[in-house]
Amino acid sequence: MPWGLTRFQESGQSHFITFCCYHRQQLFTTNASRQVFKSALERVRRSFRLRLYGYVVMPEHVHLLLSEPEKDTLADALKSLKQGVSRRLLPKMGGPFKPSVGLSGEQHFWQKRYYDFNIRNYPQFVEKLRYIHRNPVKAGLCERPEDWEWSSFRHDATGAEGRVEVESEWTARKRERAAGRLCPAIELPHSSQNRA
Repeated sequence: MPWGLTRFQESGQSHFITFCCYHRQQLFTTNASRQVFKSALERVRRSFRLRLYGYVVMPEHVHLLLSEPEKDTLADALKSLKQGVSRRLLPKMGGPFKPSVGLSGEQHFWQKRYYDFNIRNYPQFVEKLRYIHRNPVKAGLCERPEDWEWSSFRHDATGAEGRVEVESEWTARKRERAAGRLCPAIELPHSSQNRA
Protein backbone atom coordinates (compact mmCIF):
# COMPACT_ATOMS: atom_id res chain seq x y z
CA MET A 1 0.00 0.00 0.00
CA PRO A 2 1.37 3.48 -0.81
CA TRP A 3 2.76 5.52 2.09
CA GLY A 4 0.19 7.61 3.90
CA LEU A 5 -2.82 5.73 2.52
CA THR A 6 -5.14 4.49 5.24
CA ARG A 7 -8.09 2.22 4.49
CA PHE A 8 -11.04 2.51 6.82
CA GLN A 9 -12.54 -0.94 6.66
CA GLU A 10 -14.68 -2.70 9.22
CA SER A 11 -16.29 0.69 9.81
CA GLY A 12 -19.82 -0.38 8.89
CA GLN A 13 -19.82 2.13 6.02
CA SER A 14 -20.44 1.45 2.36
CA HIS A 15 -17.49 1.64 -0.03
CA PHE A 16 -16.98 3.03 -3.52
CA ILE A 17 -14.32 0.77 -5.07
CA THR A 18 -12.41 1.16 -8.33
CA PHE A 19 -9.88 -1.25 -9.73
CA CYS A 20 -8.22 -1.34 -13.12
CA CYS A 21 -6.90 -3.85 -15.58
CA TYR A 22 -3.12 -4.09 -15.70
CA HIS A 23 -1.69 -0.90 -17.27
CA ARG A 24 -5.31 0.05 -18.08
CA GLN A 25 -5.47 -2.40 -20.94
CA GLN A 26 -8.94 -2.89 -22.36
CA LEU A 27 -9.52 -6.50 -21.29
CA PHE A 28 -13.32 -6.27 -20.95
CA THR A 29 -14.20 -5.65 -24.58
CA THR A 30 -16.27 -8.78 -25.21
CA ASN A 31 -19.63 -9.81 -23.80
CA ALA A 32 -18.08 -13.12 -22.73
CA SER A 33 -15.37 -11.43 -20.62
CA ARG A 34 -17.91 -9.09 -19.00
CA GLN A 35 -20.20 -12.08 -18.24
CA VAL A 36 -17.26 -13.80 -16.51
CA PHE A 37 -16.84 -10.71 -14.33
CA LYS A 38 -20.55 -10.56 -13.48
CA SER A 39 -20.60 -14.27 -12.57
CA ALA A 40 -17.57 -13.83 -10.32
CA LEU A 41 -19.14 -10.75 -8.72
CA GLU A 42 -22.30 -12.70 -7.87
CA ARG A 43 -20.24 -15.59 -6.46
CA VAL A 44 -18.30 -13.20 -4.20
CA ARG A 45 -21.47 -11.33 -3.21
CA ARG A 46 -23.01 -14.57 -2.00
CA SER A 47 -20.00 -16.19 -0.39
CA PHE A 48 -18.88 -13.06 1.50
CA ARG A 49 -22.46 -11.91 2.13
CA LEU A 50 -21.99 -8.47 0.61
CA ARG A 51 -24.72 -6.03 -0.33
CA LEU A 52 -24.00 -4.68 -3.79
CA TYR A 53 -25.68 -1.32 -4.45
CA GLY A 54 -24.19 -0.54 -7.84
CA TYR A 55 -21.59 -1.61 -10.36
CA VAL A 56 -20.29 -0.95 -13.85
CA VAL A 57 -17.89 -2.98 -15.96
CA MET A 58 -15.92 -0.71 -18.28
CA PRO A 59 -13.41 -1.91 -20.91
CA GLU A 60 -10.39 -1.23 -18.66
CA HIS A 61 -11.75 -0.79 -15.13
CA VAL A 62 -14.60 -1.59 -12.75
CA HIS A 63 -16.54 0.50 -10.21
CA LEU A 64 -18.44 -1.05 -7.30
CA LEU A 65 -20.62 0.45 -4.59
CA LEU A 66 -21.02 -2.09 -1.81
CA SER A 67 -21.25 -2.86 1.86
CA GLU A 68 -18.57 -4.44 3.95
CA PRO A 69 -18.87 -8.21 3.96
CA GLU A 70 -20.49 -10.10 6.80
CA LYS A 71 -17.80 -12.74 6.38
CA ASP A 72 -14.05 -11.90 6.32
CA THR A 73 -12.80 -8.50 5.15
CA LEU A 74 -13.49 -6.32 2.15
CA ALA A 75 -9.88 -6.84 1.04
CA ASP A 76 -10.45 -10.63 1.11
CA ALA A 77 -13.63 -10.29 -0.94
CA LEU A 78 -11.95 -8.10 -3.58
CA LYS A 79 -8.96 -10.45 -3.74
CA SER A 80 -11.30 -13.38 -4.33
CA LEU A 81 -13.17 -11.44 -7.03
CA LYS A 82 -10.02 -10.37 -8.87
CA GLN A 83 -8.43 -13.82 -8.65
CA GLY A 84 -11.60 -15.55 -9.83
CA VAL A 85 -11.84 -13.32 -12.90
CA SER A 86 -8.16 -13.55 -13.82
CA ARG A 87 -8.10 -17.35 -13.41
CA ARG A 88 -11.05 -17.69 -15.77
CA LEU A 89 -9.92 -15.15 -18.35
CA LEU A 90 -6.12 -15.36 -18.50
CA PRO A 91 -6.02 -18.79 -20.14
CA LYS A 92 -8.49 -17.58 -22.80
CA MET A 93 -6.73 -14.29 -23.56
CA GLY A 94 -4.81 -13.73 -26.74
CA GLY A 95 -4.72 -11.51 -29.77
CA PRO A 96 -4.57 -7.72 -29.48
CA PHE A 97 -5.83 -7.66 -25.88
CA LYS A 98 -3.42 -10.18 -24.41
CA PRO A 99 -2.52 -9.18 -20.83
CA SER A 100 0.95 -7.78 -20.17
CA VAL A 101 3.76 -9.92 -18.88
CA GLY A 102 5.48 -8.62 -15.75
CA LEU A 103 9.15 -8.73 -14.85
CA SER A 104 8.71 -12.19 -13.35
CA GLY A 105 7.42 -13.51 -16.68
CA GLU A 106 3.87 -14.12 -15.47
CA GLN A 107 0.80 -12.57 -17.03
CA HIS A 108 -1.11 -9.89 -15.16
CA PHE A 109 -4.79 -9.13 -15.48
CA TRP A 110 -5.32 -6.55 -12.70
CA GLN A 111 -3.37 -3.71 -11.15
CA LYS A 112 -2.38 -4.74 -7.64
CA ARG A 113 -4.04 -1.86 -5.82
CA TYR A 114 -7.60 -0.58 -5.72
CA TYR A 115 -9.20 2.73 -4.84
CA ASP A 116 -11.48 2.65 -1.80
CA PHE A 117 -13.66 5.60 -0.77
CA ASN A 118 -15.77 5.31 2.39
CA ILE A 119 -19.34 6.54 1.96
CA ARG A 120 -20.19 8.63 5.01
CA ASN A 121 -23.65 9.95 4.14
CA TYR A 122 -26.56 9.61 1.75
CA PRO A 123 -25.57 12.46 -0.61
CA GLN A 124 -22.17 10.77 -1.14
CA PHE A 125 -23.96 7.48 -1.79
CA VAL A 126 -26.19 9.06 -4.46
CA GLU A 127 -23.23 10.92 -6.00
CA LYS A 128 -21.17 7.73 -6.38
CA LEU A 129 -24.10 5.69 -7.69
CA ARG A 130 -24.79 8.35 -10.33
CA TYR A 131 -21.10 8.44 -11.23
CA ILE A 132 -21.11 4.65 -11.71
CA HIS A 133 -24.18 4.69 -13.94
CA ARG A 134 -23.05 7.68 -16.01
CA ASN A 135 -19.51 6.40 -16.54
CA PRO A 136 -20.26 4.54 -19.83
CA VAL A 137 -21.96 7.66 -21.23
CA LYS A 138 -19.04 9.88 -20.22
CA ALA A 139 -16.63 7.41 -21.85
CA GLY A 140 -18.63 7.49 -25.10
CA LEU A 141 -19.65 3.82 -24.93
CA CYS A 142 -23.37 4.62 -25.15
CA GLU A 143 -25.74 7.56 -25.29
CA ARG A 144 -27.81 6.80 -22.17
CA PRO A 145 -27.05 4.81 -19.00
CA GLU A 146 -29.81 2.30 -19.79
CA ASP A 147 -28.04 1.40 -23.05
CA TRP A 148 -25.07 -0.13 -21.18
CA GLU A 149 -26.11 -3.58 -19.97
CA TRP A 150 -22.92 -4.06 -17.95
CA SER A 151 -24.05 -1.94 -15.02
CA SER A 152 -26.71 -1.93 -12.33
CA PHE A 153 -28.61 0.99 -13.90
CA ARG A 154 -31.39 -1.10 -15.47
CA HIS A 155 -32.08 -2.77 -12.14
CA ASP A 156 -32.20 0.55 -10.30
CA ALA A 157 -34.49 2.10 -12.90
CA THR A 158 -36.90 -0.79 -13.48
CA GLY A 159 -36.21 -3.60 -11.02
CA ALA A 160 -35.03 -5.85 -13.86
CA GLU A 161 -33.18 -8.84 -12.48
CA GLY A 162 -29.86 -9.92 -13.88
CA ARG A 163 -27.01 -12.26 -13.15
CA VAL A 164 -25.92 -10.12 -10.18
CA GLU A 165 -28.29 -9.36 -7.31
CA VAL A 166 -28.31 -5.64 -6.59
CA GLU A 167 -29.52 -4.36 -3.24
CA SER A 168 -32.30 -1.85 -3.84
CA GLU A 169 -35.87 -1.01 -2.95
CA TRP A 170 -36.93 -3.49 -5.68
CA THR A 171 -34.93 -6.28 -4.04
CA ALA A 172 -36.17 -5.41 -0.56
CA ARG A 173 -39.82 -5.50 -1.69
CA LYS A 174 -39.25 -8.85 -3.40
CA ARG A 175 -37.80 -10.31 -0.19
CA GLU A 176 -40.67 -8.92 1.88
CA ARG A 177 -43.24 -10.42 -0.48
CA ALA A 178 -41.46 -13.78 -0.42
CA ALA A 179 -41.46 -13.70 3.40
CA GLY A 180 -45.16 -12.75 3.47
CA ARG A 181 -44.44 -9.46 5.24
CA LEU A 182 -45.69 -7.24 2.43
CA CYS A 183 -49.23 -7.26 1.23
CA PRO A 184 -49.58 -8.27 -2.39
CA ALA A 185 -50.13 -5.47 -4.84
CA ILE A 186 -53.81 -4.57 -5.24
CA GLU A 187 -55.47 -2.81 -8.09
CA LEU A 188 -57.17 0.42 -7.19
CA PRO A 189 -60.28 1.49 -9.03
CA HIS A 190 -59.47 4.33 -11.40
CA SER A 191 -61.97 6.51 -13.16
CA SER A 192 -60.67 5.24 -16.50
CA GLN A 193 -61.42 1.63 -15.42
CA ASN A 194 -64.98 2.47 -14.36
CA ARG A 195 -66.02 3.79 -17.76
CA ALA A 196 -68.72 1.74 -19.45
